[in-house]
Amino acid sequence: MTNIELGKHFMQAVQAGDVAAARACFHEDARIWHNFDNQEQSVDDNMATLELMIAKAGQREYKLHRLEAVEGGYIQRHTLTISSPDGSSKANAEALALVSVRDGKIARIEEFIDPTPLLGILRAE
Repeated sequence: MTNIELGKHFMQAVQAGDVAAARACFHEDARIWHNFDNQEQSVDDNMATLELMIAKAGQREYKLHRLEAVEGGYIQRHTLTISSPDGSSKANAEALALVSVRDGKIARIEEFIDPTPLLGILRAE
């Protein structure tokens, strides 16, 4: 699988809410860094975030704007749109991810995103 195919496969799994398939794209020791908190997540923490979005959002859509191979991985730009469970509100967040690939699996993601627009929906009870 090429790095671009891996990127597409990962995004398809995330879009489908298939946590097991998304997790399978990662090395066990992969790390995910976010600019908004300057923290690194484990794969388990990142999958917990995906599970939270699946549980809290009525719909999730990842619109891929750019997916380009770079040495040792790929760069991706996408928009994440989520809606409240009843569909009464929507929120968008633009994201840029620099993804390092090792042995055909994601080894590291450096994600640049402002999650603030999404928090109202994700924190709603």
